[in-house]
Amino acid sequence: MVSFLHILLAFPLLVLFLFIKFKIITKNSSTLPKGPKGLPIIGNLHQLDSSKLHVQLWNLSKIYGPLFSLKIGFKHAIVVSSPKLAKEILKDHDHDVCSRPTSYGTQKLSYNGLDMIFSPYNDCWREVRKICVVHFFSSKKISSFSHVRKFEVKQMLKRISNHVDSCKISNLSEIIMSVSSSIVCRIAFGKSYENEGGEKSRFHGLLNETQAIFLSFFVSDYIPFLGWIDKLTGLVARVDNTFKALDEFFEEVLKEHLDPNNRKKEEEEKDIVDVLLELKKKGRLSIDLTNDHIKAVIMNLLVAATDTSAATSVWAMTGLMKNPRAMKKAQEEVRNLYGNKEFIDEDNIQKLVYLKAVIKETLRFYAPTPMVPRETNEGFILNGYKIEPKTSVYVNGYAIYKDPETWNDPEEFYPERFLNNDIDFKGQDFELIPFGAGRRICPGIPLGIATVEMITANLLNSFDWEMPEGMTKEDIDIEGLPGLASHKKNHLCLVAKNHM
Repeated sequence: MVSFLHILLAFPLLVLFLFIKFKIITKNSSTLPKGPKGLPIIGNLHQLDSSKLHVQLWNLSKIYGPLFSLKIGFKHAIVVSSPKLAKEILKDHDHDVCSRPTSYGTQKLSYNGLDMIFSPYNDCWREVRKICVVHFFSSKKISSFSHVRKFEVKQMLKRISNHVDSCKISNLSEIIMSVSSSIVCRIAFGKSYENEGGEKSRFHGLLNETQAIFLSFFVSDYIPFLGWIDKLTGLVARVDNTFKALDEFFEEVLKEHLDPNNRKKEEEEKDIVDVLLELKKKGRLSIDLTNDHIKAVIMNLLVAATDTSAATSVWAMTGLMKNPRAMKKAQEEVRNLYGNKEFIDEDNIQKLVYLKAVIKETLRFYAPTPMVPRETNEGFILNGYKIEPKTSVYVNGYAIYKDPETWNDPEEFYPERFLNNDIDFKGQDFELIPFGAGRRICPGIPLGIATVEMITANLLNSFDWEMPEGMTKEDIDIEGLPGLASHKKNHLCLVAKNHM
């Protein structure tokens, strides 16, 4: 056993190790841009709050400029807060900055980086991304899922109509999350878990716990020798238990799809799991596709696709409710173009210019995905500073969207700003990069936007919206929750009135 004497004798060695480590970190930091002063060992950790990190970094950029550095434990980080520097990082240095910062939680739940979101930049990531782009996110494939989106959005409209008939308040946050989840699950698994009783509760519990772990702070990620703290707090056990439950769920999904009685005969009937299992069976890829790869990709789809579409749709309705002028204009566009049409389908949406401007403004003003996190895999020079490999890079979209030098009246929700310019969110205009840019841009943009457009267009067309009795639009808060996508903290609850 380790005695007190052993600990006493080892203590000077520990102090010497930490001193040498601190001196090395301090020396390396001299090559980085200036930033807030930190403390030995922990650096700036005590100054950062993960729940409002993008806001904190925006405020720091007002002091230290659009490029500054942080020391987070033993890790160095730089923060970028201007379109010009974002372009340099995500376009000019794309190859140097196309990895991801690693975390104990994300590594565990992504099957040690076999996925597309959290994987480092390597051959596995390139092959997995290629599979997703070709087989799931091509224009043809997204169009083939249009009947799923149409059915689920119609179910949403029926649910809200029942609220109208019973004079019930509609919780749009819950309703939109439900329809978004149903769409993603049917595309991924061929079934929805929204009407499955206990399975619904189990599915949402797993989804919520996975999202919570992605947001958890692991001491071991930044100060490895203090990793025992993660075990002491129960965080490691929580990750292990969640991974076990998630893996069991995925195993059941694979078992269902491998059952000969469940085989789908027609190509258009096949969901994403079917396609992945077929690719595994054929074995014509540059990597040996395993069940763990398949599970990791499914996890990405569940968390990223469900979260982003739901959060953006809720924020769009929030922006319109708080700005009646924009709400009126958006509804008039839909109704003037399509009269008494009961459902707005995807072909109709292409003509809704103002609606598309509303969604762009939502992505800017509410920033559902406020930051683009990267990690350098190669060293390079930026603004005269030497950026070393393994440096974390945070492109703070939130700060860019609030910059008065980039946007006129940035604190105003004003969709018209997008009617007379060509700025888009597809990674070429660095004033608006909610989905990133370069090699690691989100390939699911078309799928997510198609979902958001259909949900929003039909909510505007079918119903007039009012605040619950005794409340005004000023009572709608705009505080967001931390996450891969920032959801509205307090649910958006409104009263719907039938338009037709």
